[in-house]
Amino acid sequence: MPLDHLPKSSRPREKLLAHGPGALSDAELLALLLRTGLAGRSVLQMAQDVLDRLGGVAGLLNADEQLLAQIKGLGPAKRSELLAVRELARRALSQAMQERPAMQNPEQVGDYLRLRLGALPYECFAVLFLDAQGRLIAMEELFRGTLSQAAVYPREVVQRALHHGAASVILSHNHPSGVAEPSQHDRVLTERLAAALALVDIRVLDHLVVSAGEAVSMATRGLI
Repeated sequence: MPLDHLPKSSRPREKLLAHGPGALSDAELLALLLRTGLAGRSVLQMAQDVLDRLGGVAGLLNADEQLLAQIKGLGPAKRSELLAVRELARRALSQAMQERPAMQNPEQVGDYLRLRLGALPYECFAVLFLDAQGRLIAMEELFRGTLSQAAVYPREVVQRALHHGAASVILSHNHPSGVAEPSQHDRVLTERLAAALALVDIRVLDHLVVSAGEAVSMATRGLI
């Protein structure tokens, strides 16, 4: 059924204007971005198909251009809009951490890192460098590895922290397997990095292990 055949109160745009974006389902919000469907599939049906294919909103926000290109109906224009939305979300979270202490909102840090690292097909180790007030100075992806591991060198982490004049850091890496559970290796690595950084008076506030769907804080687990 075309959207203009729906009652006005059921059309996504009219529903949003009348009741706010929180009243819309995930598929309805996505349909507003897609605007048009396919032959025999309304834009609402297509939006639901995209969400089902990618594993919901989290999967959509973590999908790269190559993955989006594999979905029928997502041409260059639609893919560009979806990627722009993802980048705006990243920048909004980054800006918030630049303006306020990052650890004031740990969930926000986790969301940001999931958007940056969660969908990568290889393991990547990244560091958030923070100033004396705990605000974000910069994030750097320092080491890349295979599907299962990345070589991390404490000396380079210390050098980059000193370069940024960081007072503290938040460590992070992704698990491409999709299971964001800290391993024994992760614990040992965190201890090594914390010891190396302590020599130059820089604190490790947390180490987050992320996947596309979750972020696990080692500090919250009592592992730091």
